[in-house]
Amino acid sequence: MRAQPLIAVRDVKASSAWYRALLGVESFGDPDHPHRLLYDRLMSGDTLILQLHSWDDEEHPNLQGRDQAPVGHGVLVWFEVDDFDAAVERARKLRATVVEEPHVNPAPQHREMWLRDPDGYYVVLASRDGEAA
Repeated sequence: MRAQPLIAVRDVKASSAWYRALLGVESFGDPDHPHRLLYDRLMSGDTLILQLHSWDDEEHPNLQGRDQAPVGHGVLVWFEVDDFDAAVERARKLRATVVEEPHVNPAPQHREMWLRDPDGYYVVLASRDGEAA
């Protein structure tokens, strides 16, 4: 089993560029396909790590009415990264909004950095469990 999270965003193209720069990943498929303005799949190698879908453009349940609730309330878009220091540098180059600077989470003994993406979702970058022990 693999998780395949999907978040709704205002601008798929801009969000895709932001996440690709932050995580060092690629989009799947033809970059010029018109559907890429509505939907994109971000891949780390052969693994799907995040789907981006535009608000209100198709009749999918829960992707309508973007102004009906706070974006991502109760949701953390969490990524375990192989090179935490490089991910932190990419976040700084993006001038991402930092919610929590890099720190050690004592329970899993890993490092974390908490950010906000362009749509307001909370994004967490984390090293592997035990890495900070």
